[in-house]
Amino acid sequence: MERDYSKLFRLDGKHAVVVGAGSGIGRESALALAAQGARVTCADRDLAAAEETVSRGEHLTAYRVDVLDEDAIIRAAAELQDVDVLVFTAATNVRKRILDYTGEEFDRVVALNLRASFDLIRAFGGPMAERGSGSIMGFSSIRATTVEPGQSVYAATKAGLVQLLRTAAAELGPSGVRVNAIAPGVVETPLTAQIKANQAWYDAYAQKGALGRWATPDELAGAVVYLASDASSFVTGSVLHVDGGWTAVDGRFDPPN
Repeated sequence: MERDYSKLFRLDGKHAVVVGAGSGIGRESALALAAQGARVTCADRDLAAAEETVSRGEHLTAYRVDVLDEDAIIRAAAELQDVDVLVFTAATNVRKRILDYTGEEFDRVVALNLRASFDLIRAFGGPMAERGSGSIMGFSSIRATTVEPGQSVYAATKAGLVQLLRTAAAELGPSGVRVNAIAPGVVETPLTAQIKANQAWYDAYAQKGALGRWATPDELAGAVVYLASDASSFVTGSVLHVDGGWTAVDGRFDPPN
C-alpha cells in the first residue's frame, strides 16, 4: 500500500502526554502536537501553568503530576490510558564548579533530570509495549557531548539520559515502541534566564552556533512532531540535535580568507 504523504505528520486519533507542558519547550510541543490532531494531556507540577497552555489551543487537557514522586508517575500512567506518545522536558541545573558542588545539589539535579526520566519511561513504556506501539522522547542537551566549566552534573545527567533512552529503544523496539532523544542548543526558556541576564554570556552563546543566535521554544516543536508521527517510523535510538549548528562548529577562530 502506498503511503499518503499528505498525512505524514498528522497525529489524528493519537493521545500524547507532554510532561513539563506548563512552559517553554513543553508548552510549544503540546500546542504543536494538538495542531496536528493529537489529543494532548498537558502534565506539569504547576497545574495553573498547564491550564494556561490548555487555554491556547484545542484538544488539550491539564493534568497535575510531580515527577519527583514515583507513585504519582505510576498513578498518572494508570489514569492516562492508551498513551501513544510521551514527551518529557522537565529539567533543572545548578551551575557550579565541581569543587563547589554540594551533595544535596547533586542529588537534586540527578533526581529530576535522570531518575524522573527513568520512572517515566518505565511507567509509560510498559503499557505501550503491551499495546505494540508508541513513541517516547526525552530532552537531552548539547551538554551531553560538549561541556564548559560549571556544567558537570547537568551534563552528566543529559549524557546519562541519552544512554537510558538508547537502551529503552533496544529493549522496547521488538514490541513496536520507538524511543529517541532530542538535544537542543541554547533556548530562551526559564532555565536559561541566568545567562540571558548577562549580555556578554548571552552574546557568546549566540555566536557559538552556525546561525549566530539563540533558539525560541517553538523551534523545538517540529522535532517533537516528527518523532511522534509516522514520518519517523524507522527512527529509534537516535539523538536529534536541534542546536543551530552548535555541535558542528568549533567556533573559536574564524580564519582569514
